[in-house]
Amino acid sequence: MQKNNGKIGKNGEILAAEWLKMQGYEIIALNWRTRDGEIDIIALDRAAFLVVFIEVKTLPNTPLEDLDIIINKKKQMKISKTAKHFIENNRQYNGMYMRFDVIVLKSNPFLAQQPEILHLKDAFGDCYE
Repeated sequence: MQKNNGKIGKNGEILAAEWLKMQGYEIIALNWRTRDGEIDIIALDRAAFLVVFIEVKTLPNTPLEDLDIIINKKKQMKISKTAKHFIENNRQYNGMYMRFDVIVLKSNPFLAQQPEILHLKDAFGDCYE
């Protein structure tokens, strides 16, 4: 089951990245990792002068009210800390504003239909210490 969940999650991230491109975002990294964590998608919103750090969740049967449980404060801190490392290691993005988004793909992985995509912009704030 765990392996299947990983495949569903990976497919969701690819689908989310393609969707973001169609919305005008420039994808600069997928699955960017440090020892502290991973960010699913890092994108540029050049029009808004933003580096956007995006967590992708493929949730076939989870109500959106439970999203704060899925991306809890600990997960938010991990993403924020990883984002800080990204900026430190990619100085060309210094001076740009940062935003933390969540993309939720609501789908049934056993059906061939396109998932419903919900883009929660500014889903949480910068919370690294």
